[in-house]
Amino acid sequence: MKKIKLLQQMSEAGVVAVLRGETPEEVVEMAEQAIEGGIKVIEVTMTVPFALQAIEKLAKKYSSSTQDAAKYAIIGVGTALDPETARAAILSGAEFVVGPALNPATVTLCNRYRVPVMPGVMTIQEIQQALELGVDIVKLFPGNLYSPATIKAIKGPLPQANIMPTGGVSLANLAEWVKAGAVAVGIGSDLTTDAVKTGDYSLVAKKAAQYIEAYKAAKQ
Repeated sequence: MKKIKLLQQMSEAGVVAVLRGETPEEVVEMAEQAIEGGIKVIEVTMTVPFALQAIEKLAKKYSSSTQDAAKYAIIGVGTALDPETARAAILSGAEFVVGPALNPATVTLCNRYRVPVMPGVMTIQEIQQALELGVDIVKLFPGNLYSPATIKAIKGPLPQANIMPTGGVSLANLAEWVKAGAVAVGIGSDLTTDAVKTGDYSLVAKKAAQYIEAYKAAKQ
């Protein structure tokens, strides 16, 4: 039941912050600001040095089981290339797993522990294979290679596929992706670029709030 609840919460949240940085401390700061701005699903990528430290700290602080809305967030891992990485992240507190590509062994591992897994896909064949392996949400990646109309095309033969575009999603096109049928969207560098350039991480919170506002408007 926990997996189903998490998937529902992620779908309702609609926006996933995909965070990369030079240090775990930097990524924790980015995550805290994103959560402050209203984004409640945080993906810490394994390209971050000592990424598991960031995941553990955030998972302890923002337990999804808390009753305090201000302290609520779902913390997951991204760029999980193999089941070993996925398991290490789960043990560090990650509640969902994202990969850049479809790795069947990683999906099997996550299904074993009832953890939502979102592999990256580019083709109908990969999406069908992911569905057959028991994947609930696929990550259309890199999203900037596609247009929102791609989702409608995919849902022609595969209406049951839940698709989350990541990469290339911006404030300018978020509404198009949502209205095309995206179950959620992944936001990467656009969320953090200005903050990294200026050193003012409060800009992450401001940009996060803009994304949440845009998402809610698109859903209406």
